[in-house]
Amino acid sequence: MQGIRSILVVLESAGQHDLALVRGQLIARVTGAHLHLLICDRSQDHSTLLTELKLGLVEQGYSASAEQAWSGSLHETIIGVQQAEGCALVIKRHRAEQSLKKALLTPVDWKLLRECPSAVLMVKTERPWHAANILAAVDVGNPDDGHQHLHDGIIDHGQDLAQLAKGALHVVCAHPAPMLSAPDPLAPRADSVEARYREACRAFQQRFAIDDLHLHIEEGPADVLIPYMAHKLEAAVTVIGTVARSGLSGALIGNTAEAVLDALESDVLVLKTEEIIDHLVELARR
Repeated sequence: MQGIRSILVVLESAGQHDLALVRGQLIARVTGAHLHLLICDRSQDHSTLLTELKLGLVEQGYSASAEQAWSGSLHETIIGVQQAEGCALVIKRHRAEQSLKKALLTPVDWKLLRECPSAVLMVKTERPWHAANILAAVDVGNPDDGHQHLHDGIIDHGQDLAQLAKGALHVVCAHPAPMLSAPDPLAPRADSVEARYREACRAFQQRFAIDDLHLHIEEGPADVLIPYMAHKLEAAVTVIGTVARSGLSGALIGNTAEAVLDALESDVLVLKTEEIIDHLVELARR
């Protein structure tokens, strides 16, 4: 988070109290990042309002710029501006779509998460970040290098957010249920599965000084457990990640990230591996 030098803030309107802008200002105040404001609209002119908003930010000590753009679709417009401005973080207000529409068409925010070559913060609530819990979700059941680097990034960003918010970082990890073959003495037991996952967490616990009270290893599907823990902890932000799927022509965000986006009662920061970012940058340049 500290390495972010430019933030793209997608505005629903050119107002001082736009939630995406509120989050952008909070992060920029700590990191010193430049704020680039964007309204995606192909019809109504917002230039006067954007200029006033930009000047207001500059008067408050922020580095800021603003534009109105439209390039075929909302997510394509955002990605085009993100690439042109070199923004390492995109902040957007999340709007859940109706179930029927979602079944027929891929939601706009899913498209943005899938295709944007940067971290994306989806703002979902008006809950203040100050003194709030931050939840980082990791999957230590996958020991490959891609997941290991992603874990480090998730926890690193989670710690930065916790420091920014003056709150506490919690880490959640879901593990599968043991096999239901009780007569087999070699079948794994629930306690042994949890023990393996807990041992796999030791390295990042030591590296990031996370004690056992802030580590939550629970049995169950991640897309159910993550929203449950976020609700239980009243988390202000949940940090999740995605890695590239092998065998697909495009880089897609994992099913878990898409499934929890609407279910979570917190803001959601989605991170990607370097591999998937490089691939998405290539696609965006075509």
